[in-house]
Amino acid sequence: MYSDIHRSVEDLLKAHGKPEKEVYFDLENSGLILPEALEAMVKAYSEIGIGHPSITHRRGWESYEALYKSSSTIARFIGCKPENIVYTHSGTEANNLAILGLAKGLKSGKRKIAVSSIEHLSVIFPAESLQQYGFKVVKIPVDSEGFLNLDILEKVVDKETLMVSIAPVNHEIGVIQCMDAIVDIVRDRCEDVVIHIDACDTLGRVAVDLGKLGIDLASFSSHKVYGPKGVGILYVKDGIQLEPIIHGQLSTQKLWPGVENIPGIVGFAKAVEVLCSAMDAYAQNMARLRDKLIDNIMGGVDGAILNGPRGSKRSPDNINISFLHCEGEALTVELSLRGVYVSSGSACTSRVLEPSHVLLAIGRRFEEAHGSILMKLHPMHTDSDIEYALKHIIEAVSRIRSISPSMHV
Repeated sequence: MYSDIHRSVEDLLKAHGKPEKEVYFDLENSGLILPEALEAMVKAYSEIGIGHPSITHRRGWESYEALYKSSSTIARFIGCKPENIVYTHSGTEANNLAILGLAKGLKSGKRKIAVSSIEHLSVIFPAESLQQYGFKVVKIPVDSEGFLNLDILEKVVDKETLMVSIAPVNHEIGVIQCMDAIVDIVRDRCEDVVIHIDACDTLGRVAVDLGKLGIDLASFSSHKVYGPKGVGILYVKDGIQLEPIIHGQLSTQKLWPGVENIPGIVGFAKAVEVLCSAMDAYAQNMARLRDKLIDNIMGGVDGAILNGPRGSKRSPDNINISFLHCEGEALTVELSLRGVYVSSGSACTSRVLEPSHVLLAIGRRFEEAHGSILMKLHPMHTDSDIEYALKHIIEAVSRIRSISPSMHV
């Protein structure tokens, strides 16, 4: 099977060719790494990251020191202690560990888990999997821009609630929730409810201090901060009891077996340091480019619908727009031929041609959700990139509509 796929992809790439200019906006799924992070990784691969961090020899001690220094760097920027950090291989794994690990280690009779209706599927799916063990999952609705319904949150949280999981920044439509209000409501309703945040799209865009906010569990992903793929983090507050959800030989951590990816962790820490040290300047420039792209698309293309809010309540890197009479998958292919790389919805749904659950949750019709593209900015994007992308997006939408059956009905 795989050999057939390889041949078809090889033919596809040959037919595609390489465009004159390339602008990569598919940072939701994978992508650009900061040069400083890559340089730190190369050093770790060739020098300090060779050994196993739990082995008692020089190379092992070097790896352990690199691990601890990286943890200290990340902890400084997210407001916790290094020992509260558990390394996984992705944000998806961190979310699963938070939800399933908490349920597995449950000492009380609480069986209710509350999530927003627009959470990442790596939050929704593990929560729903617990229903077979008697857990109740409640999805709290959002409004047309993606803001959580706080009145319903207040009604849902009670003494039977084990966990509330809300992402401060949504991965698809960029809406920034009012986490202070959410935490206050949960704590007022029941003080011992565990609060988990999927902060993969928060770090480096919106200030996060886990200690000040009073968060119990928080997930992070390296590639979302322009670090290497293959590294994630779960922050676990002191006193929160989790059980491992996978088993094997332990290294330096109790909750996630296997050898730590030291070069990846080093690259992750460097990316966090670079991005968060200049977060305000990066965020301001990305927001300027974001608005330039949004404003020109909305002003230059009929039947374009912005998904999510405008302005300061939207993540500075996020653009999600639906185009009527224009299928999103066709648009990603057309734009790829022009050197503009975007995604149609999120990676979780793009290969099964199902409309994004996030867009449906904010009230988009199926045809509107199917006609969406998601673009995310990088600190190194330029005005020239935006202008090139804008030109080709407008042309691509026009061309696809010219051959779309729905335009000629």
